Amino acid sequence: MTIYTNTARFDGTARALTEDELRSFAPSVFAIDKHESRSDRFRPIPTIEIIRGLAKEGFSVVGAQQSNARDASRVNHTKHMLRIRKLDDDRVNSVGDVVSEMILKNANDGTSVYDLMAGLFRVRCANSLVVQVSTIDSVKVRHSGDVMTKVIEGTYSVINGACAALEAPALWGRIELDRDERRIFAEAAHVMRFGDEDGEVHTPIQPHQLLSARRVDDMGHDLWKTFNVAQENVIRGGLQGVGRDANNRTRRVTTRSVNGIDQTVKLNKALWLLADKMAELKGEKSLAA
Repeated sequence: MTIYTNTARFDGTARALTEDELRSFAPSVFAIDKHESRSDRFRPIPTIEIIRGLAKEGFSVVGAQQSNARDASRVNHTKHMLRIRKLDDDRVNSVGDVVSEMILKNANDGTSVYDLMAGLFRVRCANSLVVQVSTIDSVKVRHSGDVMTKVIEGTYSVINGACAALEAPALWGRIELDRDERRIFAEAAHVMRFGDEDGEVHTPIQPHQLLSARRVDDMGHDLWKTFNVAQENVIRGGLQGVGRDANNRTRRVTTRSVNGIDQTVKLNKALWLLADKMAELKGEKSLAA
């Protein structure tokens, strides 16, 4: 099950996942105790209790994803990620609209802290833009001490500040990038996606390919469009190139989509901060300030 799901559409058909569906897609959501590998100091944070509490405030889980567990004993405790949204408003979204959501990541086997982030989603686009700015900092809670108090306080902190991220489309949409600025943005995103630990890139995929718009309404040179196009190309994959293998034989390469929970979050945050820094260099305020 992927966090991009039909239940999370913006065409009026979105609905909350039922607990039976959640149990099928992400069984570790229901863990109320810690995995046997954890010490007595480890305090489990039952995600299902958070979900039920948020439901009373009008928030619903519309997408769920769970990591593959190589150890079968971890299946019911391992890392999962949820998309959470309010479904009780009457807003009618149009193509290109950007809405705010929450992204919740947790695990009770030691593979993840409880992490609640603000997220943006663009209508009719497969982008789920995980953002991290100071006004809506992601709230991380370690599995120790008085965890539930920290979780509750952190949840409302993210909810109350999430609207700040919605400034990005208007703010970045009026920032025009010249050819060199777009090239620099693409080269940085290229290293983020394909670079090794030393920043070296060994792929026939070229930076300029990250700037290839997949739809007409994404064509343009402003920072918002540049950011969205690069983000989609980085995360969704499908870029093609021709290189050489170790025996100098021609080989065709097609990039895969990024599906891992941690890698998706890491890349989205890095791209967001790259765009924010570009905006700052262009004389606009930083959303991370």
